[in-house]
Amino acid sequence: MIDESQIVRNKTSDRKKTQGFVFFRLFLLFFLFVILVLILLGSTIGGRFGVFHQLSLEALGPAQSFFTQLSLSGARFKDKYIALWKVQEENEQLRLELDTYHALLDEYREAYSLNRYLQSELEFKKRENFPALMARVVGKDPSFWFQTLIVDRGSNDGVVVGMVARTSRGVVGQVVQVASNYSKILLANAPSSAIDAIVQKSRVRGILKGAGEEGYVLHYVLKNADVSVGDSIVTAGIGGVFPSGITLGTVSRVHSNRRGMFLEIEVKPAVDFARLESLFINLSEEQLIIDEMSRSSVSQGE
Repeated sequence: MIDESQIVRNKTSDRKKTQGFVFFRLFLLFFLFVILVLILLGSTIGGRFGVFHQLSLEALGPAQSFFTQLSLSGARFKDKYIALWKVQEENEQLRLELDTYHALLDEYREAYSLNRYLQSELEFKKRENFPALMARVVGKDPSFWFQTLIVDRGSNDGVVVGMVARTSRGVVGQVVQVASNYSKILLANAPSSAIDAIVQKSRVRGILKGAGEEGYVLHYVLKNADVSVGDSIVTAGIGGVFPSGITLGTVSRVHSNRRGMFLEIEVKPAVDFARLESLFINLSEEQLIIDEMSRSSVSQGE
């Protein structure tokens, strides 16, 4: 049987222990509060810091320094980030301006180059003093056998089939088809083209045939002929199609086979066919007279 009095005594003992522990905690808090007040009073008396305050300052100083540096680093990072953002915006603006200036510079360079090219061609026309019509290249036929150019001059300008196309560097080709405002020119390096040519130094004659991108090949030149690399090849003027003395190219290779009686002669064109932008069409004197008479008759009829 449980002793009720013993249980009561145990509860009373536990209650006293709990009250004693609470009292001890309150006393400890009060003691610490008094110590803190004494430390604060001691640190301010006489305008000097006390020992405990100095110890607390030594303990809190590194932490305060760390947080201060952290705050300053954050501020500096913020400033640098904002400055970097502004620099990126400025760089983007400068990049756009630079692209614009580059585009303008390309236009100015192209205009300057075109102006110099046209000036040299006009000076060539004045120097040679031949009846010619300047035409601009507007198209190209890339087929291998019939390599042709389309120019913006036609029968309305006095162009007829058979006229010679040339530049200041040399022969370009021959007009093979004419419309009212446009003409087709067969290039001299087309495999279907053949021109009577002559070695300017030795006056040796041959037939210059087109070889496409390889340039020309000079045929029917005997092995004992005086031909060497670097010799100039010009038109012979036979047949009345091409005037004599117009530059065609330069000998780039001479080879003599054991068999056969002719040399193998490769010729580098004087004209860069891949970069043609404009050219001259040689107008015949007869065609100029006919055009002048037709214009006169039209004016008289009016």
